[in-house]
Amino acid sequence: MKNSSQSETPEYFNLRPETEKAFGYSHAVKIGSDIKISGAVSMDDAGNPTAVGDFLQQMKNCYSDLEKVLKHYGCTFDDVVVENIFTTNMPEFLNHAAYRNKIYTKQFPTGSWLGVKELALPEFLIEIELEVHTA
Repeated sequence: MKNSSQSETPEYFNLRPETEKAFGYSHAVKIGSDIKISGAVSMDDAGNPTAVGDFLQQMKNCYSDLEKVLKHYGCTFDDVVVENIFTTNMPEFLNHAAYRNKIYTKQFPTGSWLGVKELALPEFLIEIELEVHTA
C-alpha cells in the first residue's frame, strides 16, 4: 500500500497554458516517480499547426516540445520508459524512424507505433506521448 506522502501529490505542468485549456488537457503530470506526458504535436504557442506537410520537421518539433517538458521535471530522454507514436502516415514515419537514434542515444523505451485515421487537427501528421520513471 502506497504511503500518501507529499511526493504522491500530482504535479501538473502546462507547456502552453492557454492552448491546453482551450483543448482541455494538461501537457504532463508527475505523481511520485512517474511522469505521464500528453502527446506532443507540431504547433506554435497559439496552438496553430507548424511544418504543415513536412513530416520530418513535425517529428522534430514534437521531440523539441517533449524535451522542454522533460527538462521542466529535470529529466532527459534517457529517463523515458514508454514512447507511443501516433501517425496518419505510417510509411512516412517508417522513412524517418531512424531520426529517433538522435533522441535515444543509450536505449530505446518500450512503446507502440500506431497508424490512425486522424489526429486533433487535419494538419497534424504525428503525435508522440511519453511516460517517464524517475529514481
